[in-house]
Amino acid sequence: MKVRNLKDRISIPKNFISMKWGVAGCGKFLETTFIPTLRQNKRYKLVSVYSSNLVRAKEIAAKFSAENFFNDYKEFLKQDFDSLYISSKNSNHHWMVIEAAKAGKNILCEKPLALNSAQAEEMINVCKAKNVQLAINYVYRFHPLVQKAKELIDKQFLGKVIYISTNYNVDYPPNDNFRFAKTEGGGVLQDIGTHMIDLLYFLGGEIDEIKGYTGNVFYNSEISDTALAILKFKNGSFGQLNVSFNTRKAPNRIEIVGHNGTISIENLISNRNGTAKIVIDIYGEAKKAFRKRANKLSFLLKSVQKSFAKNELPEANAYDALMNIKLIENLEKQ
Repeated sequence: MKVRNLKDRISIPKNFISMKWGVAGCGKFLETTFIPTLRQNKRYKLVSVYSSNLVRAKEIAAKFSAENFFNDYKEFLKQDFDSLYISSKNSNHHWMVIEAAKAGKNILCEKPLALNSAQAEEMINVCKAKNVQLAINYVYRFHPLVQKAKELIDKQFLGKVIYISTNYNVDYPPNDNFRFAKTEGGGVLQDIGTHMIDLLYFLGGEIDEIKGYTGNVFYNSEISDTALAILKFKNGSFGQLNVSFNTRKAPNRIEIVGHNGTISIENLISNRNGTAKIVIDIYGEAKKAFRKRANKLSFLLKSVQKSFAKNELPEANAYDALMNIKLIENLEKQ
C-alpha cells in the first residue's frame, strides 16, 4: 500500500440543522478563538453569554451580537439555546455541567472535565440520566494531519506500532491565573498534559499503565511545571509524554514509530492556526511530506454539532475525559 494524498475526514451533510449556542465563562480563549470560530459557520448562532462578572458578560455579548447576557447561571440556562460551551476555570466544571444537564442542554466542556475522577463520574451519570450529550474540547485529535496519522495506523501502513511520543513545552511563568492554583484545578498536566494523553489514547488505543514524574524544575509555584511519563498501551505498544511550563525553545511534536516506518507531525502542538507538517517515511517508499493549515477547533465543532443533532456519543466524550483524569491521578500519586 502507498500513501498518495491527504483528505479531511470530517464532513457535514448540506442539510445539517443549525443550532443555537450559549457560552459560560468569558476568558481570553473564548473571546479570541472559540466565538470567532463559531461565527465562521452560518449554521452556528451565539444566543446567550454567562459570566460571574456581569460587565464582562455584557462586553462579550455586545462584541459578538449575542441576544442576552447574565451573571445568574440558572437564569442563563433558561434561555433558548441547544448547546452550551463551558469555558470557566476547572473548579467550576463540575457544578456547571450538572446544572446544564438538568436544564436539558448538550454540553461541550473545556478540559479537564473535572478536578478528580469522582466528580467526573457524577457528571457522566447526571448527563446520562437527563439524556444529554457531554463532549470535551480535546481539539488536537481533530486536526486533519492527526486524523491522517490515525488512518495510516489503522490501515497498517506502519506495521506494528512500537511507540508514540508527544511533546508540548511552553514558557508560562506563574501568575494569578487559576492554572497556577491547585485548588482551582491548575497544573501542567491538567492544562496541556491532558491534551497529550488524549492524543496518545486517540492514536495508540486503550492505555493500561502510566509511570513517570511530576515536579517543579524551574519555576517556584504550588503546581508542577514539568511532567514526564511512559505509558503502556493495551496492545503492547508504548507511549511517552513530556510537558512543561518552563521552556522557551523546545520541540513540540508528535512521533509515531512502527516496525515498517515512522510518522512525525511538527508545528501542530501549541500552534493554533499555523501551517503544520506531517512527514511519512515508510520502508520501501520514498519519504513524503505534506503541509496543512487548518483550524482544528472548526473540525471539532462540526463533529460536536453532528453528535448533538443526532443525540449520539461525541467523538471526544466524557468517558475519554474520565479515563484521562484517572491516568493523571495515577501519575501524580507516584
